[in-house]
Amino acid sequence: MTTRSLTLFEAHVTPLVGGFGRTSAVMELLRARGVATVEGLDTRAKVLAFAQQVMTLVPHPDSDPDALTTIRDRGAASRRPGLAGLGTGELLAHTERSSLPRPPRLMLLVCQQPAAFGGDVLLTDGRALHALLMERAPRALEVMAAPGTAFYGDGGGHPSRIFTRHRGERVSIRLRQDALAAFSPLLTPHLPHLRTAIEALQQRVTLDAGQGYLIDNSRWLHARTGFSDDRVCLRALGDPRTPIPPGFPSQIHWPAP
Repeated sequence: MTTRSLTLFEAHVTPLVGGFGRTSAVMELLRARGVATVEGLDTRAKVLAFAQQVMTLVPHPDSDPDALTTIRDRGAASRRPGLAGLGTGELLAHTERSSLPRPPRLMLLVCQQPAAFGGDVLLTDGRALHALLMERAPRALEVMAAPGTAFYGDGGGHPSRIFTRHRGERVSIRLRQDALAAFSPLLTPHLPHLRTAIEALQQRVTLDAGQGYLIDNSRWLHARTGFSDDRVCLRALGDPRTPIPPGFPSQIHWPAP
C-alpha cells in the first residue's frame, strides 16, 4: 500500500477546535473540500452537540438511542455481513449506507479512545480518484458510471453504480467492498483499476482522543487498518442543515440527464 502516514491535523484541512460556533466554517470546508476536521470532542455529549449543529441526524440500525453509533469491537457480532466495522479487522474503502436509495450526506467520526496499535484512518478524495481514473483508465471509469453495474445490500441488492453523474456536471461516489457488494460482469474486470487508484491516493491519518473528521459521504471514501486493544469511536450520520451540492465538480462534460 502506498499510503503515507500523517496525523489528521497535518493534512490539508483546517481543524476546528471543539467545533462549536463554527458551523459556517465547517460548511465552507465541506463545500470546497468535502472534509473538515475537529478536535476537543472528548465526550459523547460534545460529539452529539457538534453533530446536531451541522446535520439532521439519521439513525443507523446499530446506533444508540441518541443516534450516535459506538464503534468498538463487538466480538462475534462483527462477523455478520455488513458489520465488519464493529470488529478489529481492516475495512476497505467505502461510503456509508450505500445500500440505501438515498444515503446520508454526512458522516462524522470522532475518536474517544485510540487503539494501542493500528486503527489508522485511510481517506480517499473521490474527486482525485475520478481524475486519476480518467487519466489512467478512462474506459474503466465509463463502466463505473453505467447504471446497474453495482449492487449493494441484502438479497438482490440496491442497483447502483460507483460514480453517478448529476446535473451541473457534478459527480458523486458510492462504494462498498464487503460481502454485501456485488458487481456486474461488465464492471468486474475493471475493479483492479479502481483498487490500484484508491491505494495510490489514500492518506493514512491518526486520530487521538477527541479528534475526528466530518466528510461529505457523496465525495470521500474512508477505510481503516486493523487494530489491537480497545479502540472506541463515535459515529454520526445525517444530512447537512445547510444544503451543499452533491459530490464534486467533474472534469468531463456530458449532456444533462
